[in-house]
Amino acid sequence: MTAARTPPPDAPAARPGPGLRERKKIRTRTAIREATYRLIREQGYDATTIERIAERAEVSPSTVLRYFPAKEDILLPDDYAPLLVAELRARPAGEPWRDSLRHVLRAGIALGAPEDPEAARLRTRLMVEVPAVRTRMTESMADTGRLLCRTIGERTGRTPDGFEVRVLAMSLMSGLTEVSLYWAEHGHEDDLGVLVDRALDILERGLAPGKP
Repeated sequence: MTAARTPPPDAPAARPGPGLRERKKIRTRTAIREATYRLIREQGYDATTIERIAERAEVSPSTVLRYFPAKEDILLPDDYAPLLVAELRARPAGEPWRDSLRHVLRAGIALGAPEDPEAARLRTRLMVEVPAVRTRMTESMADTGRLLCRTIGERTGRTPDGFEVRVLAMSLMSGLTEVSLYWAEHGHEDDLGVLVDRALDILERGLAPGKP
């Protein structure tokens, strides 16, 4: 019989999983989001009201609004920005920025991989078709940009609110917004990772001479 292994003293403790209360919150958020996507596919965005979402998710309208202040917020991915920031903070300090950014954005695509691909396509299609959704998504990207500013400041010793840091972070966020719009406008035919790489090439080097 093999004796159980004792972890070394400096080994990190296993992180406890979410408690019952937190698991219930996650289930409720998931039910609301899935109900919303189903209704939008069935009847369109405008006809999908908070009341219909609540009925389909088997919760009250006030519960929907407690988890999501507006219908557009239901379409935002959960915890995406903090995960990207954590990935960037974990990169080697001496790594060139372009390499760090490529790694982090590829990791971001991988983080979204478990999501239903149809949900990602629907969300980006709604960005193109529904101004309110596009506005909320743009606001969310700006929030992510502000988080990125702080992370860039931490890694470079620069002021997070400095001109260069803000231009770098917000140019990146605007570029990624355009990647999503382009992807949807062209029927989601392109590989999203390839489009992100192309966007980073453009931000780094500018336009190549001549027409593509």
